[in-house]
Amino acid sequence: MRSLFIVLEGPDAAGKSTQLRLLSAELSARGIPVVVTKEPGGTELGKHLRRLLLDPRRRIEPLAELFLLLADRHQHVEELIKPALAAGKTVISSRYTLSSLAYQGRGRGLSMDLVRRLNELATGGLQPDYTFLLDLPPEVARERTADRDRFEAEGMDFYSRVREAYLELIREVPNGHVIDATLPPEEVKRRILERLPLV
Repeated sequence: MRSLFIVLEGPDAAGKSTQLRLLSAELSARGIPVVVTKEPGGTELGKHLRRLLLDPRRRIEPLAELFLLLADRHQHVEELIKPALAAGKTVISSRYTLSSLAYQGRGRGLSMDLVRRLNELATGGLQPDYTFLLDLPPEVARERTADRDRFEAEGMDFYSRVREAYLELIREVPNGHVIDATLPPEEVKRRILERLPLV
């Protein structure tokens, strides 16, 4: 099969990291070369930016936050995602462009048109082949998090706006699918796999 670019979207605590691990193991067992990564933090530069972005002691203006995330995304695309796809590997990333639209656009109140245009610049137009929104109600996400980073410390109103944005935006995405993240991890994995052309 050809290489695929697969993105897992959704709020914190939706199980994206768990699915990265489960899907990677499943694809590897099927003989499919796979690279798993995340935003922010998929590159060395991204790791430094991630520490800044998640530090709960740090106040970052919404537009500055967006620029930092887009710097991470551009580096991520050029250094890791494009080379992996060119080498015939399937890439599974936790977060991509929808995160910026949901969090910085709807959540922080930045212009959605601006976020779209800057995303296009940062990614060079690279779009996922499949996007899976792991949907989780904000109150359930809050129950699953203990030590909260700068984003997780936001209130329920913020996360309600983010969720609403995700559920609207995923309808515009080619091969975009909503998966109920309250289900057991193995069932979430099964529902993702049945939507992928892996055989």
